[in-house]
Amino acid sequence: MRVYRTPDDCFAGLTDWPFAPRYAEIAGGLRVHYVDEGAADAQPVLMLHGEPTWSYLYRHMIGPAVRAGFRVVAPDLIGFGRSDKPLDRSAYSYAQQVAWMRAWIEALDLRNMILVCQDWGSLIGLRLVAEMPERFAGVALSNGGLPEGQAAPRAFAIWRAFSRYSPLFPIGRIVKAGTKRPLSAEEIAAYDAPFPTRASKVAARIYPSFVPLGDNVAVPDQKLAWAALERFDKPFLCCFSDGDPITRGGDALFLGRVPGTAGMPHRTLKGGHFIQEDDPAGFVAAIEAVASAGRGASAG
Repeated sequence: MRVYRTPDDCFAGLTDWPFAPRYAEIAGGLRVHYVDEGAADAQPVLMLHGEPTWSYLYRHMIGPAVRAGFRVVAPDLIGFGRSDKPLDRSAYSYAQQVAWMRAWIEALDLRNMILVCQDWGSLIGLRLVAEMPERFAGVALSNGGLPEGQAAPRAFAIWRAFSRYSPLFPIGRIVKAGTKRPLSAEEIAAYDAPFPTRASKVAARIYPSFVPLGDNVAVPDQKLAWAALERFDKPFLCCFSDGDPITRGGDALFLGRVPGTAGMPHRTLKGGHFIQEDDPAGFVAAIEAVASAGRGASAG
C-alpha cells in the first residue's frame, strides 16, 4: 500500500495547538495520530472529527474538557491530520474506516468512553458504539447522524458533487465556509497543514461519496447499527446547531428511537456546521451533561 505521511514541519507553530503528538500503529502498519490529554485514570472523552478536518477542530474543547475532569483522546482518522494517508482510493471505504478506528480503540484499550462526534465523526463513532457498546458510557452528538439510505439533502448533494469534480479543494476555506464566526488566516492554514499536496487530499475528496444516502453499499451495515442503537440505553444527548443547512433537524431521527435519549437535556447550540468552532463551550457543557446523567444512573 502506498502511504503518504505529512512531514512534521507542516505542523510547526500551529496557532492554539499546544498538544504533543502521540501515535499508535494498527494492523497493516498504519500509524494513527491522536491527542491524549488529562489524567490517565479520568473518564475518557473520545472526540471524533469528520470531513475534511482533523483533531485541530477540537482545540477549543480539549483544555476545558480536561479542566472539567476528563481525559480527552482525539484521533485523526486515517487519511486525515497527522495520521497516515493511503494514496490509493481503493484503500478507503466506510467499513474500513470503522475497522481502523476500532483497532485503534482496542490498541489503547479505551473503556467507559463518552463519544463526542460531529459530521463523519458521527457516522464512524455511532457505528463503533453499535459494535462495542460495552466500551461506551454515553454519547454527545452534534451535526451528524447515521443515514440509512434516505435521499440526499440538496445542500449535501451540492457538496458531494463539489468534492468529486472541483479542480481545487481548498480545505481551510471549506471549513471557514461551514462556520459562523470568521476564521483567521492562521486557523485556515492549520486546517490546510495536513494536506500539502494534491495526492494527500485523496480521503478528504472521497469520503462524501461514501455517505449512505440513496442507494449505497453501506446501507445494510447502517440498519444493523441502528438495530443496536435501538437497544442503547446509556445517556445519549443531541446538541445540534441552529445554523447548519445539512444536518438541521437531524436530532429528530434519534429522539425516542435511541432509548438513551429519554430524559436527557437536549439543547440547540449556536453556530454553523463546524460547531466546535462556533460554540465550543456549549459542546463541552453537553459532554458534562452526559457524564452527569451517567453518574445519576449509576447512583440510582
